[in-house]
Amino acid sequence: MIKRVRYYIFLKDVFLLAISTFGGPQAHLAHFQKVLVDKRRYLSDEDLLEINSLCQILPGPASTQTLTAIGFKIGGPVLAYLTLLVWILPAVAIMTTAAVFLGAIDEKKLIDLTDFLRPMAVGFVSYGAYMISLKTVNTKTGIGILILSAVVSYFVQSPFIFPVILLCAGLITSLKFRAQPKEQKSRISIQWANFLLWAGVLIFAAILGGVTKLLPIKLFENFYRNGSLVFGGGQVLAPLLYTEFVQYAKPLHFPTTHNEFLSGYGLAQAIPGPNFSFSAYIGALSMRDYGVGGQILGAVMSAVGIFLPGTFLIFFVIRFWESLKKYRAVRASLEGITAASAGLVAASAIILFQPLENSFLNFGVTIATFCLLVFTKIPSPLIILLGVVLGVLFKQGA
Repeated sequence: MIKRVRYYIFLKDVFLLAISTFGGPQAHLAHFQKVLVDKRRYLSDEDLLEINSLCQILPGPASTQTLTAIGFKIGGPVLAYLTLLVWILPAVAIMTTAAVFLGAIDEKKLIDLTDFLRPMAVGFVSYGAYMISLKTVNTKTGIGILILSAVVSYFVQSPFIFPVILLCAGLITSLKFRAQPKEQKSRISIQWANFLLWAGVLIFAAILGGVTKLLPIKLFENFYRNGSLVFGGGQVLAPLLYTEFVQYAKPLHFPTTHNEFLSGYGLAQAIPGPNFSFSAYIGALSMRDYGVGGQILGAVMSAVGIFLPGTFLIFFVIRFWESLKKYRAVRASLEGITAASAGLVAASAIILFQPLENSFLNFGVTIATFCLLVFTKIPSPLIILLGVVLGVLFKQGA
């Protein structure tokens, strides 16, 4: 069950998550589990995984969709859009500022100071995998699906494998529908407004950009189109944006250099919040010939463009999901979807650790973070702050 809460309390928690969640969508899920489930009891582990699984099947930024969908379930569309705004604003502001003051920011030093945060992010993901598996996977079938999903997603590292795994896992356990109690079915009423809104904006932006040739409109159209097609988070978005904004920058009038692109992408990995905030950096750079005001406009248009399509799509699905769940086959499929989702999180912990140096320090930080989360009640933001302080002290002593 989703807990009803006061808007400002929930939004305060969202803001704290926005300034303390590092490591990408799987690490974000672990933070959500720690704060929204364990601490606040807004929803159950099953509810969180169920919503996250729905978001994994849809294009767009999965962690952002998950958080806004929770806001929708708690307080409807108004709270959902406020949740989206509060969640993306800190990261978008940082990336916009970085683009405006590109020459004055030593991005390498900033990333150096956050060295401890990368193994800490692995610790958060490991904690999420452990707690979610412990609380939601309790059948032999579920354990088997968890292991198989983890193995497949580890060896087939493609963003398109996520929805395939989730759908296949759900199909397997849907065959156990006879074990589910019968419920009074209600007629499934699909409200097409958000789907039509998503498609309408896509078409309108393409036409308006082609007719007006205005750079802010073209930025919005480009990011809206990419946000409508990409699965798997910021690491998948990056090569698409590199092609359009670096390799074909001149014909598209998006002047971004190779080094600028890589610096911005590295910075996006070093700050909290959604990795899709990288779009604001690219948008601001693309409008640098129009002054600071133009850069801010470019950042806003790009950020709105990248985050809106996934939001429209999850709002479309979430409205009829409760009615759909009344069917026994659908309810039975949740066992497989939940187990597979836990497996994806477990595999991502290993995948995230592999690029790190195999040093005693990285292993120690990862294990220490995991133990702090499991055996203490220290809030996540304080653990993250501790990591930043240790990073600063370590670099100064090096």
